[in-house]
Amino acid sequence: MATTKVELILATFLFCTASVAAGRASSYSRRSSAAVDGICKSLVVTQGYACQEHTVTTKDGYILGLQRIPASRSGRLAYKPPVLLQHGLMMDAVTWLMNLPDESLAFILADAGYDVWLSNSRGTQSSLQHTSLSPSDPAYWEWSWDELVTYDMPAMLQHVRSITGQNMHYVGHSLGTLIALAAFSHKELVNMLRSAVLLSPIAYLNQMPSPLARAAAQIFLAEDIYWLGLHQFIPKGDAVNKLINDICNITGNDCSNLMSGFTGQNCCLNSSRSDIFLNHEPQSTATKNMIHLAQMIRTGTIAMFDYGNEDNNMNHYGQPTPPVYNMTKIPNDLPLYLSYGGKDLLADPNDVKVLLGCLKDHDGDKLVIQYREDYAHADFVFGVNANQIIYEPVMAFFRLH
Repeated sequence: MATTKVELILATFLFCTASVAAGRASSYSRRSSAAVDGICKSLVVTQGYACQEHTVTTKDGYILGLQRIPASRSGRLAYKPPVLLQHGLMMDAVTWLMNLPDESLAFILADAGYDVWLSNSRGTQSSLQHTSLSPSDPAYWEWSWDELVTYDMPAMLQHVRSITGQNMHYVGHSLGTLIALAAFSHKELVNMLRSAVLLSPIAYLNQMPSPLARAAAQIFLAEDIYWLGLHQFIPKGDAVNKLINDICNITGNDCSNLMSGFTGQNCCLNSSRSDIFLNHEPQSTATKNMIHLAQMIRTGTIAMFDYGNEDNNMNHYGQPTPPVYNMTKIPNDLPLYLSYGGKDLLADPNDVKVLLGCLKDHDGDKLVIQYREDYAHADFVFGVNANQIIYEPVMAFFRLH
């Protein structure tokens, strides 16, 4: 075994030991204001908006939290269709509330008359409950983004439609686009949608140039963490910082700016909001979810979780290899708005172009493609100028559908 691999396994073992201890001691006691008071009370009501906390239970027992902003800051009730906002990996609904009200998509939509719904995927602070499991149980974390496609997304959409009686617009960022595309490829959930907006669309990942994410995938880091017994991936704290530094030192990556190293050089973030970000994010996810994404980076395919050998895959899927999510099967008449950036190291433009190739037969009047050369991954949700560059065209798209 190469020396670097031995060193990384040792670093990973130390990370797991420290993370388990820290997680049990403080992961749920060291909680942000959003975790203690709820996202509505801590981040929405404080800005002068009405807000409702909702829960929905998935078919596999996860109790997910949603927030609803049913009126503008002036108090006028929503008079336009509902919009469901779905965050990305290791984030939660705070994604859409981080900036000032005139820069945050959730508030902008509410002020424009939309009925705004914010989803929180399983494992985030608003969605930690389960009908029979605790987050301290390894079984609680036995999921990947496959389960977000199969259980979380349908539960969220069905809840919104049952409450509002209307089909909705969907906006996803990063992983929130992947789960949508996967569901659409099975022609699922589209009967509840008016349109879908995909910001930094994630589908194919094998050309992704993010040095830290690629290095972690190539050395099977998530697999090592899972093998060492850490099923919950907690992306914060001293243990994580040390592990990342070890990866940087051993693989020779420059980690002077971690966000840029992962996401690309974001052009338009408000550094004065960084304390708010760090108070709420990043969120935990399942280590199995990280393994699934690493598989995509290594193989270049969009497939269900690979259980490692033909026998295990046969047990789960009835076939020796994981079933593929076929992007060419997305209904051609589903209104889609895709926006991607030239500086994005996660939704790399070359990977996005592969996805666009799969959509070449999409109805011309149902597909809008926006490209911003200066945008990286986080600019689409945190950029101070995204209100004009991204969100105004998105709302114009909504008005057409």
